[in-house]
Amino acid sequence: MNSTVLRSFFALAVGAAAVPTASGCGSSPPTVEVTSEPRPPTAAPTPLSGAPVTAQNRVSDTYQGTTVVDAYRWLETPAAESTEVKAFIDAQNVHARGVLDPLAERAAVASRLSEILGASTVAYGALDEVKGQLYALKLEPPKQQRMIVALPGPDQPDKERVIVDPNAIDAAGKTAIDWYHVSPDGKLIAVSLSAGGSETGDVHIFETATGKQVFEVVPGVNAGTAGGDLAWLADSKGFYYSRYPRGSERGDDDKLFYVQLYRHMLGKPTVEDTYELGKDFVRIAEVFIDVDSNGDALCTIQKGDGGEFELFLQLGGYAKSGEWKQIARYEDKIVQGFFGPKDDLYFVSRKDAPRGKLLKSARKDFSIAKATLILAEDPKDALVTDIWNPRALTLHGGRIYTTFQLGGPSDVRVYDLAGKRQTGPDQLPVSAIGDVVPLGKSDVLFQQMSFLAPTGWYRWTAGTKGATAKTAISSKSPVDLIAAGVQVVREMATSKDGTQVPVNILLPKGATKGQPIPFVVTGYGGYGVNLEPAFQSLRSVFLDQGIGLAILNLRGGGEFGEAWHEGGMLTKKQNVFDDFIAGTEHLVSAGFAKSGRIGIIGGSNGGLLMGAVVTQRPDLFAAVASYVGIYDMLRVETEPNGAFNVPEFGTVTDPAQFAALYAYSPYHHVVDGTKYPPTLFLVGDNDVRVASWHSRKMVARLQTAAGDAAPHILVTTFDAGHGIGSSVQQTVNQNADGFGFLMHYLAPH
Repeated sequence: MNSTVLRSFFALAVGAAAVPTASGCGSSPPTVEVTSEPRPPTAAPTPLSGAPVTAQNRVSDTYQGTTVVDAYRWLETPAAESTEVKAFIDAQNVHARGVLDPLAERAAVASRLSEILGASTVAYGALDEVKGQLYALKLEPPKQQRMIVALPGPDQPDKERVIVDPNAIDAAGKTAIDWYHVSPDGKLIAVSLSAGGSETGDVHIFETATGKQVFEVVPGVNAGTAGGDLAWLADSKGFYYSRYPRGSERGDDDKLFYVQLYRHMLGKPTVEDTYELGKDFVRIAEVFIDVDSNGDALCTIQKGDGGEFELFLQLGGYAKSGEWKQIARYEDKIVQGFFGPKDDLYFVSRKDAPRGKLLKSARKDFSIAKATLILAEDPKDALVTDIWNPRALTLHGGRIYTTFQLGGPSDVRVYDLAGKRQTGPDQLPVSAIGDVVPLGKSDVLFQQMSFLAPTGWYRWTAGTKGATAKTAISSKSPVDLIAAGVQVVREMATSKDGTQVPVNILLPKGATKGQPIPFVVTGYGGYGVNLEPAFQSLRSVFLDQGIGLAILNLRGGGEFGEAWHEGGMLTKKQNVFDDFIAGTEHLVSAGFAKSGRIGIIGGSNGGLLMGAVVTQRPDLFAAVASYVGIYDMLRVETEPNGAFNVPEFGTVTDPAQFAALYAYSPYHHVVDGTKYPPTLFLVGDNDVRVASWHSRKMVARLQTAAGDAAPHILVTTFDAGHGIGSSVQQTVNQNADGFGFLMHYLAPH
C-alpha cells in the first residue's frame, strides 16, 4: 500500500482533516552578514507577567541591507547540547505547571479527555486489500499506539488478527508505526517504526501469517524532513525504498537531505543494496515510489514542500531493462501519476489548469504533448491530488474514482476510463471523502466524514444506483454530536482584499445567530492542505460548555485549487492572516461570537498563523493555544526541515521574499508594552519538522515584552515530537493543557 502519514500535530490537537503536505525544507542556509559577535547571556529585565527571567545574548544580522537584532539566538541550541537551554526549558515547564495545574478547567478537561480517548472504541485507517485479505492500522484505546491488523473483510472485524503491535514492542507506548506496505504475494509486510515522536523510521519485515519479524532491518528510510516511501517489487523478492545518507556519505548538516532511491533484495545485507536514482536530485528531494503488477515503476520527486514534481518511469522492472527515463520536469506541472490498465499511465496536470485536469498516455513512448485528455478542468471544483496519499484518485475495475474539493467539503465521482461520468455512490451533505480503496474485482471502500457523524467506511458496488452500505469497521464514538443538538452553519467572510473566505461554524445546543457566545477559532492556510468537514469527538469538550467552534478555509490551502494555494504562499502569505482575521471578525459582526471572548488554536503552519494574527491583532483574541509553531521566519530555513519549506514560505536570500517574511514574522513583531492575550505554546523536544527553539524564542520575547499580568507560557514534552506518533496519554496531557487554558480565559471572570 502507499504511505499514509499524518502530516500535522494540528490534526491531532484540533481534529482538522488536514494532512499538510510534506515535511519540509528547501535550499542551503541563507548568506547573512553577522555584524556583532554573540556575547555571554546577560540578565534581562524581569518580565511583568511573573515568568522566569531569560538572559539576552544580542546578535545582529544583516539581510538585504536590513539589520535585525536577535536577543535569544542562544535558545536555538538543542537542550541536549546546552545546560543553559535545558535549564531554561525546565524553568519554563515549572512556571507553566504553576499556571495550568491550578486551573479548574484544566482538571475537568483532562478528566473528560481521558473518558473520550480511553473509551472502548476503535478506529481503522490506512486500508489495503492484498490477496483477499484486508489490512488496516487500528487504534484501540487504552492501547497507546496504532497496530496493524488483517481481517477477511470490512464486515468481519471479529475475525481480525494482529500482525504488528507497537504496544507489545514498547510497553511505554512511545514506538509508532509511520506506515506499512504489504508484499504483492501477501506473505510479508514492510513497516517503518520510529520512537519518541522522532519520525526517524527504520523498515522492519514481518510475516503476515505469524507476525514474526524476519530478515535484516533496513535503516534510514523515513524521517521528519523528506518523509519516506517504499514499494515492493512485483515478484515480492525485494523493494525499492527512499534512503537517507549513511555513515560518511554526507556531512552532519546533510544527514536529513539528499534522499535517493535504492533497491533492497530480501536476504541480502543492506550494504549491498542497489542505487537506482537520486544522485542528481535537489538537496530537498522527497521521494515517492509505486510499482504495478507487471513490474513497471514510477518514481515521483517533490522539490521540498512547494508542490513541484519530477517523474521518472522504469519499464519492465529491474529484472529487464532497469533503465529509468524522466517523463516530466518541474515546468510541466504534472503533480501526480497513476498506473492504469495495460500500457496506460494517467496523470494530473495543472498546466493552464490550476484546478487540475486528468490526462493519459501510453507508458512506452510516453508523451505529455500527445496525451489524451480524460477529464478537463472543472469550472468550479478542484481535482484533489495528494502525493502523500495517492488514493485521492483510484483506478479499479475499469473505472476512475476521483475526489473533488468543493471549497472545504469534498465528494467522490466515478468515470469510465475514457472520462465519461458514471453513477456514483450516495454521499452525506457537507461531508468529505478520504481514501477510496479497491475491494475485490469491482467494489470499493471509501471513507466519509462530516462535522457531526463519526468517520465511516462505506462499501459501494460499481454500477449500482448510488446505494452504499456502511461497514462494521466504521468508527464509533462515545460522543454523539447530533443527539447533543450541535448545528453546522457555513457562511462566507469578506477578507481585506474582497476575497470570500468560507467560515464553518459549529453551534452548541440552543445557540443561535444573534445571541453571541464564546468561540474557539482555528485554521491552517498552507501547502495546499484542505481543512475538510471531519468529526472530532474532542470538540465536544468545548461544545458541551456552550462554546462555539469555527474552522476557516483560508488561502494557502487547496480548497479552491492551486490558485487558492498560491494566493497564500511566498510573498502573498499575509493573505492567510488577513483571511483569518476577517473570518473571526465575521463571527462577531454576524452575531455568532461574543467580542472579547474568542480563543484561537492551531499547530505547525497553523502555529505560525497563531503567532502572526496575535501580533497583528492582539485586541481580537482572549487567549491563544499554539502547538509546535513556526515564529522566527528569518531563521526557519537554517533548520533541516525549514529548508524544505522554502518553496512555500520563501527565503531571506531573495529581496522580495525577505521583505514579505520580515513583514509578518511573529517573533520580530512583538512590541514592548503591548497588551497581548494569554498565550500557551506546546512543543515536543524531538520535533524534526519544526524546531522547538521557535517556541522557546517566542515565549521569551513575549514574557520580556509583556505589559500586563497575562501569562505567556511554554510546555515542552521531552519524549515527543511534532505530534506524529504521540501516545494516547500524551494527547490527553497536551490537549488538557491547551483546551483547559482556552476555556479558562473564555469563561466570565
